[in-house]
Amino acid sequence: MREIGKPHPRLPLAAPGEEDDPARFLAWLGEAIPLVEQLGIREMRRDGECLMWELDLSPSLNDKGTGFGGALTAQTTLLGWCWTTLWLRRRGLARDVVVAEASQRFLAPVTGDYRLECTPEEEGGPARLVDQLAEKGRGRILLRQRLWCGETLCLEARGNYAVLAERRVENGLQSGT
Repeated sequence: MREIGKPHPRLPLAAPGEEDDPARFLAWLGEAIPLVEQLGIREMRRDGECLMWELDLSPSLNDKGTGFGGALTAQTTLLGWCWTTLWLRRRGLARDVVVAEASQRFLAPVTGDYRLECTPEEEGGPARLVDQLAEKGRGRILLRQRLWCGETLCLEARGNYAVLAERRVENGLQSGT
């Protein structure tokens, strides 16, 4: 059981040249963030720079029988966090990621199971993040999430995700570098 105020241990990085196993990452994520088990994520996959989730609607129903905006917002925010975390992990970096800013625009009701996709907002975003990490040890990336119910775009979200400076441990105390 998770303890308030105590960070969950990080998932060990995959061996060099290997990628994270999506099922293993989702299992760890469910331990690290207990809410994840209630989100209805059936599958996670990556296609180039796009990270996708397939989700069941039933855990996120509202009183009208469609998708609850708060649940959908939490999912888009978390998907962006996963995109950034997995992007870092593919580069051998285990770093803390936080959402700095997020916005959503609801376009149509979510009436069935759906797909969430997350991609960089700008083509050069990942390269800029590489440069920021090299220069300052921290950085930000703008991501866009889209929720599709069949062929209908139901929600567009945007998030600004911050990669925090690496922490070092001195005399048992953590400090930012």
